[in-house]
Amino acid sequence: MKMTPARGRTLILGSLCTAFALSLSLAAPAYLPAQTFPTEDPVIKRLWALGMDSSRVQQLAQVFLDSLGPRLSGTPQQRAANDWVVKTYTDWGITARNEQVGTWRGWRRGHSHIDLRTPRVRSLEGTMLAYSPGTGGQPVEAEAIVLPRFADSAEFVRWLPQARGKFVLVSAPLPTCRPVENWTANATPEVKARMDAELRAVRSEWGGSSVRGTGYSLALGSGTLGIRLEEAGAAGVVTSRPKDAWGSIDVFESYNTRTPALALSCEDYGLVFRLADNNQKPTLRVDADAELLGEQPIFNTIGVIRGSELPDEYVVLSAHFDSWDGGSGATDNGTGTLTMMEAMRILKLAYPNPKRSILVGHWTAEEKGLVGSRAFTEDNADMLDGIQAVFNQDNGTGRIVRIGGGGMANSPRHINAWMDKLPSEFKTQINFAGPGSPSGGGSDDASFACHGVPAFGLGAHGWNYGQYTWHTNRDTYDKLVFDELKGNATIAAMFAYLASEDPEKVSRERVDVAARAQAGGRAPGAMAWPACQAAPRKTNPRLR
Repeated sequence: MKMTPARGRTLILGSLCTAFALSLSLAAPAYLPAQTFPTEDPVIKRLWALGMDSSRVQQLAQVFLDSLGPRLSGTPQQRAANDWVVKTYTDWGITARNEQVGTWRGWRRGHSHIDLRTPRVRSLEGTMLAYSPGTGGQPVEAEAIVLPRFADSAEFVRWLPQARGKFVLVSAPLPTCRPVENWTANATPEVKARMDAELRAVRSEWGGSSVRGTGYSLALGSGTLGIRLEEAGAAGVVTSRPKDAWGSIDVFESYNTRTPALALSCEDYGLVFRLADNNQKPTLRVDADAELLGEQPIFNTIGVIRGSELPDEYVVLSAHFDSWDGGSGATDNGTGTLTMMEAMRILKLAYPNPKRSILVGHWTAEEKGLVGSRAFTEDNADMLDGIQAVFNQDNGTGRIVRIGGGGMANSPRHINAWMDKLPSEFKTQINFAGPGSPSGGGSDDASFACHGVPAFGLGAHGWNYGQYTWHTNRDTYDKLVFDELKGNATIAAMFAYLASEDPEKVSRERVDVAARAQAGGRAPGAMAWPACQAAPRKTNPRLR
């Protein structure tokens, strides 16, 4: 029988859900520390027991991150993950749907085999950048050369014929791949100072919006420089964006359409760079399988537990669903997705008839400009006035240690009341410092905050998020801290319950951000309430 895409997706989902159901039956309860419950609220106690003693985040994570994998916008993997979340919610008795919000360039990632062939043989650690073309079904072998320094873009254009048929190295060659903390711990002050100076010099030489005087950039991957080298007939572009960490590199995207754009580890990029720079003529053999699929529909996944008294008022649990695909998208933002899924699961069991509706939004294409959450606010403008609170989580696997007031002047009245009802472990670990400021655009709470909706960010303990896992090849299942993640899901569920039951609506009164700026020594107009931006609902046509 011919396998249609829809039938194939159905069979895959069926197998995944069968395996997932079996894993749930094998789950064992975890040890629970003694707790103080400030109230005798049976729902709070039930949420604690369900979330902490019979958590499902680890089983959810294994299917979501290992089997389904990363969720790059426009890819078949993202669509399969959307469908799996809908089916999982449906199995839990939660109404769920996928809502199309636009299109994005589609892409299928296959294998990336990158080998150094001369002057010696070595299999290199690296991968294609997202949306990169492959090698057309055949390996490509070519010399690797270093992008020279140019006086101006005219000199670069005159040089371009020399790039034809070559792999061009376009990133800074770091003199060390050791993290700064390793140098600090082991080097003498004099040696550390010399290395710091070398790093500054290299980054200055290769930094800026005009890479080495070309007039082109490497923004978010291979940028416009990759496109220009492709037009000149280069065999491909080789980049490296190492973190200040062992083995982690950023893996962003390419807008090339004919030749591959590659990301190498710090160590292997340095090896190839030194060989080329010393005229030892390294050659690379690249076998990359990929398929550009054109514009593809992209979806938010929405789940709702309908309110029994105020069904047109909402508490929103928020996390972005998409990820980059150098790893598995585990901490950015698989953890947010898992937190909110598990929160909905235990809410359905402990609080099946909420006062206000509880809505979960798994937003698509956050990494492309908050596409999904902005589209949701545009498409559902009539429900914004009815939103009691948005709880957004988007910064890794660590325990929630702070909640922001979203710039709402009266947020302390509500948040402090909710915090007072939390179990002692949660109350003592979370800091609330007052009304704060509205989100300016770093995550999906900004899409609501710009409309004046109370949008509260749930900030997590770091766990080296920025250095090791944020947008990197190391953002994988094994980096999750499940004891802290199950607590986060329980906290999110408790906040949703308490906001739903709150007898008062959270006021829309805003802090005076201009006055606050002036008090901080800036001009009164230096800070204004963030303006809403339109959702970019399709790929920029200049960069397809």
